[in-house]
Amino acid sequence: MFIRPAIMLAFLVAPPLFAQAPGSSPRSPDSEVRDQWVTVSKYLARSAAAVPESSYAYKPVATVRSFGQLVAHVAGSQMMFCAAALGEKVPAEDDFEKRNMSKAELVKALDESNTYCARAYAVPPSNLGGPVEMFGQHFTQGGVLLVNATHDNEHYGNMVTYMRMLGLVPPSSQPAQ
Repeated sequence: MFIRPAIMLAFLVAPPLFAQAPGSSPRSPDSEVRDQWVTVSKYLARSAAAVPESSYAYKPVATVRSFGQLVAHVAGSQMMFCAAALGEKVPAEDDFEKRNMSKAELVKALDESNTYCARAYAVPPSNLGGPVEMFGQHFTQGGVLLVNATHDNEHYGNMVTYMRMLGLVPPSSQPAQ
């Protein structure tokens, strides 16, 4: 008996709780995905720069990627996802991981992948509806950008753990700059 009035009350009270602040413009899902990617791409770049080259070979256990391999993986996967979103030739995701690269080369590769992806995230949503097949699944070009942002956040989480194990403070835990 009490449940029905409580549900009705929730439907009346909830919308104002999730409303935009007065005078602000509603945000679109694509802008929220882009903003998430911008944030994580900066964290990834700052992490890659902060970890000393001597720790790029660090892995907590033998069965996972080293810190340097994580940087290479993210750079390569970003190039792959963003090329697909842009409708351009998709490079091999593991291209950077197959190379023996220094920290400077990996930081540069990550920076270049961020610059490349910035182009994809700047495309208007109306131009991101084309079909893309990846990993045996069907996406839109915009959906691929969501997958990229999600993937980047997943691996930033790995980097946070590695940095903590190395005694470093990850960018997302540092005071705002």
